Amino acid sequence: MATRRMSACFLWLLLCLCGRLWTSRSTGEGVSATDDIREPYMDILQPYTDGHGPRHSHRYVRDCQLSVHGNRTHESFRASNHSGLPVAESRLVVYKLPNRIVTGHFTVVRDPLRTLSVLEPGRPGGCGSRRLSTVEETSRAAGCVYAQNGGYFNTHTGQCLGNVVSDGRMVQDSGGVQNAHFGIRRDGTLVFGYLSQDEVLDQSNPFVQLVSGVMWLVRNGEVYVNSSLKAECDETQETGSLRYFADVVSARTALGHDAKGSVILLQLDGQTGERGMSLWEMADFLKQNGVINAINMDGGGSATFVSNGTLANYPSDKCKADVRWRCARAVSTVLCVHPPHCQPSDCGERGRCVDGACRCQEGWRGADCGSSVCQLPSCGPHEVCTASGCVCDAGWTGVNCSRECLPGFYGDGCNQTCSCLNGGSCHHIHGRCSCSPGFTGKNCEEDGRSQAKEQEQETHYLTESTWLTLTIILSVLLMLSLLALVVQLFGHSPPSRTGANYAYLPLTTSDGEVSNSGGAGKWDCSNALELM
Repeated sequence: MATRRMSACFLWLLLCLCGRLWTSRSTGEGVSATDDIREPYMDILQPYTDGHGPRHSHRYVRDCQLSVHGNRTHESFRASNHSGLPVAESRLVVYKLPNRIVTGHFTVVRDPLRTLSVLEPGRPGGCGSRRLSTVEETSRAAGCVYAQNGGYFNTHTGQCLGNVVSDGRMVQDSGGVQNAHFGIRRDGTLVFGYLSQDEVLDQSNPFVQLVSGVMWLVRNGEVYVNSSLKAECDETQETGSLRYFADVVSARTALGHDAKGSVILLQLDGQTGERGMSLWEMADFLKQNGVINAINMDGGGSATFVSNGTLANYPSDKCKADVRWRCARAVSTVLCVHPPHCQPSDCGERGRCVDGACRCQEGWRGADCGSSVCQLPSCGPHEVCTASGCVCDAGWTGVNCSRECLPGFYGDGCNQTCSCLNGGSCHHIHGRCSCSPGFTGKNCEEDGRSQAKEQEQETHYLTESTWLTLTIILSVLLMLSLLALVVQLFGHSPPSRTGANYAYLPLTTSDGEVSNSGGAGKWDCSNALELM
């Protein structure tokens, strides 16, 4: 298996060499094919113009790398968290090579998790709209202390190429394209190398910053260009072979880290085929300056370095208005060094970012304000959740808030006192008195037993006199009533007939005849009807 792998890679190298020779004959040594096509003021150094990187699988990349690395296709390193000022330090590079001197900038970022961001061109959404913007424009809007250009883009359409994650937001997924990457995960881990699609999309410890480059320059402190040529396994593109891309001197940018976990930004001035560095020379330079892992970013006319919003390097593109001058090119993604940012920048909408640290709202804590101060069942039945944790509810105390307040105390923290007299007790929550039998009042100060006795005596006296008076009155009224009845019944004589007006009507029989049984002229009083 190893023999076949070596044979395949050797054959590929032969094809790359042929491609380089063919490109050199057709375009002239040191000038890419695209340089002839584009306008003369543009210094193009694009390894991939009709796409971005090889489309083969991640497993194929593992097969092409050295066996000493096994299945690992990327390296991880814990980032430094130095929080002191300044957030970064930039130095001017003057590096002497045979027949030329290379100038540029070497920037050390001490707290990359909080102070380094991958920005879209211009503003968020720039990649989606295929917008290109100069590093100056993008960095000024974002308040960058230092900034340099980042990943590759399609010079014809403006499309951002490769994977892009900006401040925790997935901007673009390349679909598994195998080129060297730089990323920072949420826990501060720096990642360099080749990533599978699953690794890019992993949410257990997601990337908060991610950008794609081309060619892994330094791996574990050793120059890795030759191995990277094999691992990326790409064929000849419009600008020539990948080997030509690595060999030609040009303006360059790179991204790496040192042994302390600080991120290194390197920008070198140059002109494709005339001045600058090859990838081999840049890898050597990085190794000599203590860089452990590094990848190559977009170069040529894209190589730009900005300090506090001002262009600080010597770009290779000629100005369109006047070719005597040099102008910065509009690019895609930008690497921005800024004052400390919180992760996430909005503190999960549960706090606000102050000097790079989240100040959480009440009830939340953690570096990202992502943890609730207390969550059920952490607080017991007599506890309430506050910004400082679980505290006892009103009227309760003890380790687990399971004991009522001591007698005479009540309320929050059992620090309020109450006074209940005559053996009464106060409620441990609201402090109201519960009186002993026979006592009343707010503080049980009234003796209910003496009051009841007085009321009973007063009620008994009034009832006795009242009943005596009523009895006498009723007895008198009853006697008078009886006397009046007797007088009415026995005190009147029968009325006399003399002088009285009486009308006597004779009784008649059923046939109308007058009864005369009592004699003529006389009435039978027993059959007469007396009318008054």
